[in-house]
Amino acid sequence: MENKKHNLSQIFTLEEFIPYRLAVLAKSISTAFSKTYAEQFGITVPQWRVMAAIGRDPHCTASSIVEHAAMDKVQVSRAVSGLLGMGHLESHLNENDRRSAVLSFSKKGQSIYDQIVPAGLDFEAKLMSVMSNDDLVQIDKLFTKLTLQAKKF
Repeated sequence: MENKKHNLSQIFTLEEFIPYRLAVLAKSISTAFSKTYAEQFGITVPQWRVMAAIGRDPHCTASSIVEHAAMDKVQVSRAVSGLLGMGHLESHLNENDRRSAVLSFSKKGQSIYDQIVPAGLDFEAKLMSVMSNDDLVQIDKLFTKLTLQAKKF
């Protein structure tokens, strides 16, 4: 048994484990980008993701945000509550399903979104500037392959 533990420690290094490396990279990038909006607008990473989802699909429900933003129900609920409390979102009864609410930007929320998106695109351009056009094509293909593979599990 002791020998098996020793062998596992030789073949497994967390820092080289691809799922770990991707998680660390995603967290690092998300944290770096959050500096663009957290201080200026006082919103969190989950709140920004909710706003990005609403920007993509105005008048959406919290359930559709959960589905498309890679967030769980609790994260979305807390982020939506915070954004409603700050006056960034408006909530209206969903005429198609009275059990849910339709979320949309308030004027204030739309203004914030309109300021963050260009900053986000600039951030992305600076981040990706270390890559060639071929690298960008390749990374897109690799992300697509990994996403499809992960969905099989």
